[in-house]
Amino acid sequence: MSFATLGLLPALIRAVREQGYHAPTAIQSAAIPAVLRGADVLALAQTGTGKTAAFALPVLQNVLQQRGEGLRQTRALVLVPTRELAVQVGEVLRSITRELPGRIKVVTVFGGVSINPQMMDLRGGADVLVATPGRLLDLLDHNALRLTALSTLVLDEADRLLDMGFADELQRVLALCPKKRQNLFFSATFAPAVQALAETLLDSPERIEIAAPAQRSAAIEQRAIQVDEIARTPLLRHLLETEAWPRVLVFVATKYATEHVSDKLWKQGIKAAALHGELSQGGRSKVLAALKDSGIQVLVATDIAARGLDIPDLPVVLNYDLPRSTADYTHRIGRTGRAGQTGVAISFISGQSSNGEAHFRLIEKRQGQRVPREQIAGFEPKQVLSPAAATGGVKGKRPNKKDKLRAAAAAAAMAGPGGESTVA
Repeated sequence: MSFATLGLLPALIRAVREQGYHAPTAIQSAAIPAVLRGADVLALAQTGTGKTAAFALPVLQNVLQQRGEGLRQTRALVLVPTRELAVQVGEVLRSITRELPGRIKVVTVFGGVSINPQMMDLRGGADVLVATPGRLLDLLDHNALRLTALSTLVLDEADRLLDMGFADELQRVLALCPKKRQNLFFSATFAPAVQALAETLLDSPERIEIAAPAQRSAAIEQRAIQVDEIARTPLLRHLLETEAWPRVLVFVATKYATEHVSDKLWKQGIKAAALHGELSQGGRSKVLAALKDSGIQVLVATDIAARGLDIPDLPVVLNYDLPRSTADYTHRIGRTGRAGQTGVAISFISGQSSNGEAHFRLIEKRQGQRVPREQIAGFEPKQVLSPAAATGGVKGKRPNKKDKLRAAAAAAAMAGPGGESTVA
């Protein structure tokens, strides 16, 4: 299949070719025609499958066909959970529009920076807006834009939007959108909260489910190293010195751990920096640029870096702390082995319940892959839990109590008095 068979305008086909796209991915082949038909879409798509272009191309085509003369009106809104993803989606949209004959204005807005430059960007209107929910509401409160002409709403990473507690903000945004519009949900998982929201908002949606490409998994070598929790930082330092990796993304569980581990590495002469949710946007951009430009060797991050970040030529991802769920594990290790390259994903397995054998064994079970255990000379753990004794651990596919509460909250947030939906 080619882009020419999907119903795209010749100008967009030329634009994607200029961007180096030669053939559509599975999610693009399924989603683009559905969006162009005007259908609501509920798509399961992992990072790295081409999902951004899957909604960007048909959305831009609709905007091209709807645009009239005079003041621009926001025709398409893409809501995302994080600043990093907002920047990335905005860059994809702008890179495509640069190749189009008609000038489409794409504006990206997010919190953590001054609102004034973003209000200036919105002067004269915007055709497509990429936004985080909180900053969008701030701009609406300042009368910097209106959503009365909106025809398409995209929720990108819908599971994270709800998991990060944006249900109230979504309710407020949806109440300001026209009732008649096209809704596109792209999510990495069909979590209960996403299902509840989809059932409330989507009108006979086309459901698209695309598995992550097999070659992505094959391109990533997974390793599991057994080590006592207290020895993790010395072992990390040892690996950095012996493996000579040019750059490494290290995942930890908390903001405190990002700063604690990066500070320890820096004191040992290893250039490291922390990335977490409380860092300003300027700070985030600075450390990411430093990692890409080899200004630092190690970026120690929370799961804020697990999605929406594209770090070119990243050879290694290391799980200093194991993630809570298999989905988070998949997203973490997916930062490496991208664009046809190979990568290594290393996990530290300690005796602690949140970081131990039982937890990792369930991650293995959910992804259907066994990872051989290793020990590094000089860092052997004092006690290793046998596989037979390993029980409990990571969050599985069945919804737990917190999932059910999130789903109920999302459904309640989207319903008005008497349980009737307040939005279309």
